[in-house]
Amino acid sequence: MLLSITSKSSPATDLGYLLFKNPARVHGFDLSFGKATVFYPEATAERCTVCLLLEVDPIGMVRRKSGPAGDGGIFGQYVNDRPYVASSFLSVAISEVFGTAMTGRSKDRPELAMTAMPLEAHIPVLPSRGGEPLIRQLFEPLGYSVELARIPLDAEFPEWGPSRYYSVTLKGNQRLQDLLSHINVLIPVLDDEKHYWVGDDEIDKLLRRGGDWLPAHPAKEQIAHRYLKHRRSLAQEAIERLATDADVESDDDATPARIAPGREEALETKISLNTQRISHIADVVHQIGAKSVIDLGCGEGKLIRELVKQRQLDRIVGMDVSLRSLERARDRLRLEQLAPAFRDRIELIHGSLMYRDRRLQGFDVATVIEVIEHLDVARLRAFERVLFEQAHPKAVLVTTPNSEFNVKFETLTAGQFRHPDHRFEWTRVEFRAWANTIADRFGYVARFGGIGEADAALGAPTQMAIFEAR
Repeated sequence: MLLSITSKSSPATDLGYLLFKNPARVHGFDLSFGKATVFYPEATAERCTVCLLLEVDPIGMVRRKSGPAGDGGIFGQYVNDRPYVASSFLSVAISEVFGTAMTGRSKDRPELAMTAMPLEAHIPVLPSRGGEPLIRQLFEPLGYSVELARIPLDAEFPEWGPSRYYSVTLKGNQRLQDLLSHINVLIPVLDDEKHYWVGDDEIDKLLRRGGDWLPAHPAKEQIAHRYLKHRRSLAQEAIERLATDADVESDDDATPARIAPGREEALETKISLNTQRISHIADVVHQIGAKSVIDLGCGEGKLIRELVKQRQLDRIVGMDVSLRSLERARDRLRLEQLAPAFRDRIELIHGSLMYRDRRLQGFDVATVIEVIEHLDVARLRAFERVLFEQAHPKAVLVTTPNSEFNVKFETLTAGQFRHPDHRFEWTRVEFRAWANTIADRFGYVARFGGIGEADAALGAPTQMAIFEAR
């Protein structure tokens, strides 16, 4: 099977920098199901084309799946279409061979990696269980012009029925990482088949690859169902998490009349409150003697950058619902440039605080810094069970604004919050009542403190609860 990508953006050979593949060489890769080869049939300043050729070993696949006489589903026969058509094999090969390009990082051309350019992708044989309409339904909303031709098999082999194979060319002004992500996700959706078992981790893969574009796609539900092999529970969870992501993105971009975006940071900068929060939380983690920490709602990784300095920490994980924030965290932390001793301790994961997640279990400390005030009541209740009941770390550090202190901010009028996405801002009494209820329900002891220069009557601008398991 074959995928070719062509750039005409001068100098077109910059495509090699984005893909981390030198146009002057042929690159070979051994995969578990065959071999991938990357080569450039043309590479000039005006036009550059890269090809990914994938050779699948069907005999080896059949034998590994079912033995010489067994039934292995689509691999039950040595003769099948898998070596010749774009399928989940090609999606896996794209991830393996062009994985760095899919993250949008480029050491030599960082600005180019974030720039949309005229690109053309050609797939000679693409199966579509849904025909031409489905191909257009999936790709055209993403900004592509779609040229396709049905491959006529039915004339020679009428017993096979109408052909479901198409030669497809996609043309659009896209970032390379987006083009690769679109193809990676949508090929198995069109084929409506995958060559491997689909489990819970496949939801994370879908959100990782499609998080920036899938929430707004008109066919997102159909995409989720097909990508997850019609496993209803998985598809439903994926759709719910996509909706959560979309809500967060729209909240970040909104401009409610009550307060302008960025006001919280501008207000608190005057007293360096964010810096004080990060430093204080890092000190508490050190005092607890934690070996492992997960920062929930890690944003751009400011706390993680402080925690890395603590040598007693063997594992530091940051989780956020925003893929864009995780990318910025990766860049801020310079993970690719860190020495292995530091890099191997850090992991960034995409996820939502609304859903049970095994990855959250087993930590000494979980930090939740300026997060809970962004949750409405229903989501706050879900978050409580996910973190305190199901993940149940040994200690949890939670900070949130102290609403009593807001009168100290001259530009805030009565009733205004520090950020347009805040659903509430609690007084010290309200926060302590919530925290003590949580502690009683889930087996913790809560103690309280403040961060920032405190007022004798109003308290500190940030309030903090430290939950320790009994």
